Amino acid sequence: MVEAIAIFAAGVFAWTFLEYLIHGWLGHTFHSFATRLHWVHHRDPHAVFTVGAWLPIAILWTTLAVVFRFSSWMILLSGAVAGFAAYELLHYRIHFCRPGGPVADYLRSRHLAHHESHPDRCFGVTSAIWDLAFGTEPLDADLTALYESMRSRAPLTGPTNLYKLKRYMMPFPLASGLARPRERSRLDA
Repeated sequence: MVEAIAIFAAGVFAWTFLEYLIHGWLGHTFHSFATRLHWVHHRDPHAVFTVGAWLPIAILWTTLAVVFRFSSWMILLSGAVAGFAAYELLHYRIHFCRPGGPVADYLRSRHLAHHESHPDRCFGVTSAIWDLAFGTEPLDADLTALYESMRSRAPLTGPTNLYKLKRYMMPFPLASGLARPRERSRLDA
């Protein structure tokens, strides 16, 4: 039991590194599939969820759970998936809620600073550990002042991009049929 908890925690920790790689390297440093998707969020912070990843991750996790059951690798993957779920929740709260304590306040301030003026810094949303390790965590006095100014920012209001989930939850022909009425063709007449 203790071993399983340690492996699960290692999976959550592994997620923090994946998050840094996806956000920092694939979203900002290199031009990749993630760059365009990530810039949508920078242009419109209401697009806070990575909805397009939810279904593939759920299918992958379910398939591997059936095949590998409760193996150490599956427990590790479950920790990483739990880290991703925590990331999605925290990222939503950063943009749409007031922080509930000093850690949330710090994470919110640095993420908003990333959006506002340091897109090449503060890549970790759930943790600053990899920013510290790779030198992308600004440590100067100017940033302290910027963090303070971000603390006074009001949370966003209005809808998120969660409505896009419906397009991933239905088979494609059915989803497109519900999205717009079918036009009658001359063959139907």
